[in-house]
Amino acid sequence: MNTFLENQNWRYATKKFDATKKISTEDLNTLKEAIRLSSSSYGMQPYKILIIENPELRAQLQAAAWGQSQIVDASHLIVFANITNFGNDDIDAVLNIFTTQRALPANALEGYGGFIKSKIASLPEEVKNVWTAKQTYLALGNLLNAAAELKIDVTPMEGFEPSAVNEILGLEKLGLNAALLATIGYRHEEDETQHYKKVRKSNEDLFITL
Repeated sequence: MNTFLENQNWRYATKKFDATKKISTEDLNTLKEAIRLSSSSYGMQPYKILIIENPELRAQLQAAAWGQSQIVDASHLIVFANITNFGNDDIDAVLNIFTTQRALPANALEGYGGFIKSKIASLPEEVKNVWTAKQTYLALGNLLNAAAELKIDVTPMEGFEPSAVNEILGLEKLGLNAALLATIGYRHEEDETQHYKKVRKSNEDLFITL
Protein backbone atom coordinates (compact mmCIF):
# COMPACT_ATOMS: atom_id res chain seq x y z
CA MET A 1 0.00 0.00 0.00
CA ASN A 2 2.91 2.35 0.68
CA THR A 3 4.04 1.91 -2.93
CA PHE A 4 0.52 2.64 -4.15
CA LEU A 5 0.43 5.90 -2.19
CA GLU A 6 3.90 6.84 -3.38
CA ASN A 7 2.71 6.40 -6.96
CA GLN A 8 -0.35 8.53 -6.28
CA ASN A 9 1.90 11.29 -5.01
CA TRP A 10 4.08 10.88 -8.12
CA ARG A 11 1.25 11.26 -10.61
CA TYR A 12 -0.23 14.58 -11.71
CA ALA A 13 -2.18 15.94 -14.66
CA THR A 14 0.71 16.34 -17.10
CA LYS A 15 0.68 19.61 -19.00
CA LYS A 16 3.51 18.91 -21.44
CA PHE A 17 4.31 15.46 -22.84
CA ASP A 18 7.55 14.32 -24.47
CA ALA A 19 6.40 13.62 -28.01
CA THR A 20 9.48 11.45 -28.68
CA LYS A 21 8.55 8.83 -26.07
CA LYS A 22 5.99 6.13 -26.86
CA ILE A 23 4.28 3.60 -24.62
CA SER A 24 5.29 0.02 -25.34
CA THR A 25 2.74 -2.43 -26.68
CA GLU A 26 3.05 -4.45 -23.48
CA ASP A 27 2.33 -1.48 -21.23
CA LEU A 28 -0.52 -0.30 -23.46
CA ASN A 29 -2.09 -3.75 -23.22
CA THR A 30 -1.79 -3.57 -19.43
CA LEU A 31 -3.59 -0.23 -19.38
CA LYS A 32 -6.29 -1.58 -21.68
CA GLU A 33 -6.79 -4.56 -19.38
CA ALA A 34 -7.02 -2.24 -16.36
CA ILE A 35 -9.77 -0.30 -18.12
CA ARG A 36 -11.53 -3.51 -19.14
CA LEU A 37 -11.52 -4.77 -15.54
CA SER A 38 -13.00 -1.55 -14.14
CA SER A 39 -16.11 -1.71 -12.03
CA SER A 40 -19.37 -0.45 -13.53
CA SER A 41 -22.95 -0.28 -12.40
CA TYR A 42 -24.62 -3.70 -12.77
CA GLY A 43 -21.47 -4.76 -14.64
CA MET A 44 -22.94 -3.21 -17.78
CA GLN A 45 -19.86 -1.27 -19.00
CA PRO A 46 -22.09 1.12 -20.97
CA TYR A 47 -19.30 2.68 -23.01
CA LYS A 48 -16.69 2.13 -25.70
CA ILE A 49 -13.01 3.05 -25.48
CA LEU A 50 -11.32 4.57 -28.53
CA ILE A 51 -7.52 4.65 -28.66
CA ILE A 52 -6.41 7.31 -31.12
CA GLU A 53 -2.94 6.93 -32.62
CA ASN A 54 -3.43 8.51 -36.07
CA PRO A 55 -1.60 11.88 -36.03
CA GLU A 56 -3.86 13.53 -38.62
CA LEU A 57 -6.94 12.57 -36.63
CA ARG A 58 -5.39 13.82 -33.42
CA ALA A 59 -4.58 17.15 -35.06
CA GLN A 60 -8.26 17.53 -35.87
CA LEU A 61 -9.21 16.59 -32.33
CA GLN A 62 -6.76 19.13 -30.90
CA ALA A 63 -8.86 21.90 -32.40
CA ALA A 64 -11.91 20.43 -30.65
CA ALA A 65 -9.98 20.32 -27.36
CA TRP A 66 -9.20 24.02 -27.13
CA GLY A 67 -5.82 23.58 -28.80
CA GLN A 68 -4.27 21.70 -25.87
CA SER A 69 -0.85 20.31 -26.81
CA GLN A 70 -1.32 17.05 -24.89
CA ILE A 71 -3.72 15.83 -27.58
CA VAL A 72 -0.97 15.62 -30.20
CA ASP A 73 2.18 15.26 -28.06
CA ALA A 74 1.15 12.35 -25.81
CA SER A 75 1.91 8.80 -26.86
CA HIS A 76 -1.80 7.96 -27.17
CA LEU A 77 -5.14 9.69 -26.88
CA ILE A 78 -8.00 7.80 -25.27
CA VAL A 79 -11.64 8.72 -25.80
CA PHE A 80 -14.16 7.37 -23.32
CA ALA A 81 -17.45 7.32 -25.21
CA ASN A 82 -20.68 6.51 -23.39
CA ILE A 83 -23.45 4.59 -25.13
CA THR A 84 -26.41 6.86 -25.76
CA ASN A 85 -29.99 5.81 -25.03
CA PHE A 86 -28.79 2.59 -23.38
CA GLY A 87 -31.70 0.16 -23.61
CA ASN A 88 -32.97 -3.40 -23.39
CA ASP A 89 -30.94 -4.65 -26.35
CA ASP A 90 -27.75 -3.32 -24.78
CA ILE A 91 -28.62 -5.00 -21.48
CA ASP A 92 -29.39 -8.30 -23.19
CA ALA A 93 -26.08 -8.17 -25.05
CA VAL A 94 -24.11 -7.83 -21.81
CA LEU A 95 -26.15 -10.54 -20.07
CA ASN A 96 -25.33 -12.85 -22.98
CA ILE A 97 -21.65 -12.29 -22.22
CA PHE A 98 -22.34 -13.18 -18.56
CA THR A 99 -24.07 -16.45 -19.40
CA THR A 100 -21.48 -17.42 -22.00
CA GLN A 101 -18.41 -16.74 -19.88
CA ARG A 102 -19.92 -18.37 -16.80
CA ALA A 103 -21.33 -21.32 -18.76
CA LEU A 104 -24.87 -20.65 -17.53
CA PRO A 105 -28.19 -21.64 -19.12
CA ALA A 106 -29.44 -19.01 -21.55
CA ASN A 107 -32.32 -18.01 -19.27
CA ALA A 108 -30.34 -18.09 -16.01
CA LEU A 109 -30.20 -14.30 -15.67
CA GLU A 110 -33.72 -13.42 -16.81
CA GLY A 111 -34.67 -12.20 -13.36
CA TYR A 112 -31.53 -10.10 -13.00
CA GLY A 113 -32.03 -8.73 -16.49
CA GLY A 114 -35.62 -7.82 -15.73
CA PHE A 115 -34.50 -5.97 -12.61
CA ILE A 116 -31.89 -3.98 -14.52
CA LYS A 117 -34.35 -3.12 -17.27
CA SER A 118 -36.89 -1.92 -14.70
CA LYS A 119 -34.26 0.48 -13.30
CA ILE A 120 -32.62 1.70 -16.50
CA ALA A 121 -34.60 1.15 -19.68
CA SER A 122 -37.61 3.14 -18.48
CA LEU A 123 -35.55 6.22 -17.64
CA PRO A 124 -35.74 9.30 -19.89
CA GLU A 125 -33.00 9.27 -22.54
CA GLU A 126 -31.25 12.30 -21.05
CA VAL A 127 -31.06 10.64 -17.63
CA LYS A 128 -29.71 7.41 -19.15
CA ASN A 129 -27.05 9.34 -21.02
CA VAL A 130 -25.92 11.06 -17.82
CA TRP A 131 -25.73 7.66 -16.11
CA THR A 132 -23.67 6.04 -18.87
CA ALA A 133 -21.35 9.06 -19.02
CA LYS A 134 -20.71 8.78 -15.28
CA GLN A 135 -19.64 5.18 -15.70
CA THR A 136 -16.67 6.28 -17.83
CA TYR A 137 -15.14 7.98 -14.79
CA LEU A 138 -14.89 4.63 -13.03
CA ALA A 139 -12.89 3.33 -15.98
CA LEU A 140 -10.73 6.46 -15.91
CA GLY A 141 -9.94 5.79 -12.24
CA ASN A 142 -8.54 2.36 -13.08
CA LEU A 143 -6.49 3.86 -15.91
CA LEU A 144 -5.02 6.51 -13.60
CA ASN A 145 -4.05 3.98 -10.95
CA ALA A 146 -2.61 1.40 -13.35
CA ALA A 147 -0.64 4.04 -15.24
CA ALA A 148 0.87 5.37 -12.01
CA GLU A 149 2.06 1.85 -11.18
CA LEU A 150 3.84 1.77 -14.56
CA LYS A 151 5.14 5.34 -14.19
CA ILE A 152 3.10 6.40 -17.20
CA ASP A 153 1.59 9.86 -17.15
CA VAL A 154 -2.10 10.49 -17.72
CA THR A 155 -4.00 13.73 -18.18
CA PRO A 156 -7.77 13.36 -17.78
CA MET A 157 -9.51 16.03 -19.84
CA GLU A 158 -12.97 17.50 -19.74
CA GLY A 159 -11.82 20.55 -21.69
CA PHE A 160 -13.18 19.75 -25.14
CA GLU A 161 -16.27 20.19 -27.28
CA PRO A 162 -18.13 16.84 -27.24
CA SER A 163 -20.20 17.64 -30.32
CA ALA A 164 -17.06 18.43 -32.33
CA VAL A 165 -15.28 15.26 -31.16
CA ASN A 166 -18.41 13.25 -31.98
CA GLU A 167 -18.47 14.68 -35.49
CA ILE A 168 -14.77 14.08 -36.16
CA LEU A 169 -14.93 10.48 -34.98
CA GLY A 170 -18.42 9.73 -36.32
CA LEU A 171 -19.58 8.70 -32.87
CA GLU A 172 -23.24 9.63 -33.20
CA LYS A 173 -23.64 7.11 -36.03
CA LEU A 174 -22.37 4.48 -33.60
CA GLY A 175 -24.76 5.50 -30.83
CA LEU A 176 -21.90 6.96 -28.81
CA ASN A 177 -20.94 10.27 -27.22
CA ALA A 178 -17.50 11.53 -26.20
CA ALA A 179 -17.75 11.83 -22.41
CA LEU A 180 -14.13 12.12 -21.39
CA LEU A 181 -10.63 12.28 -22.87
CA ALA A 182 -7.33 11.09 -21.45
CA THR A 183 -3.86 11.55 -22.88
CA ILE A 184 -1.20 9.02 -21.87
CA GLY A 185 2.56 9.06 -22.28
CA TYR A 186 5.61 10.49 -20.56
CA ARG A 187 6.10 13.92 -19.02
CA HIS A 188 8.49 16.33 -20.70
CA GLU A 189 11.44 17.43 -18.61
CA GLU A 190 10.39 21.04 -19.29
CA ASP A 191 6.95 20.55 -17.74
CA GLU A 192 7.25 22.72 -14.64
CA THR A 193 4.00 21.34 -13.22
CA GLN A 194 5.76 18.13 -12.17
CA HIS A 195 7.72 20.09 -9.57
CA TYR A 196 4.66 21.65 -7.91
CA LYS A 197 3.82 20.50 -4.41
CA LYS A 198 0.79 18.22 -4.49
CA VAL A 199 -2.13 19.97 -2.83
CA ARG A 200 -5.16 18.19 -1.42
CA LYS A 201 -7.62 18.81 1.40
CA SER A 202 -6.57 17.62 4.84
CA ASN A 203 -8.17 14.52 6.37
CA GLU A 204 -10.06 16.81 8.73
CA ASP A 205 -11.54 18.81 5.86
CA LEU A 206 -12.28 15.85 3.64
CA PHE A 207 -13.58 13.02 5.82
CA ILE A 208 -16.65 12.86 8.03
CA THR A 209 -17.01 9.89 10.37
CA LEU A 210 -20.50 9.32 11.76
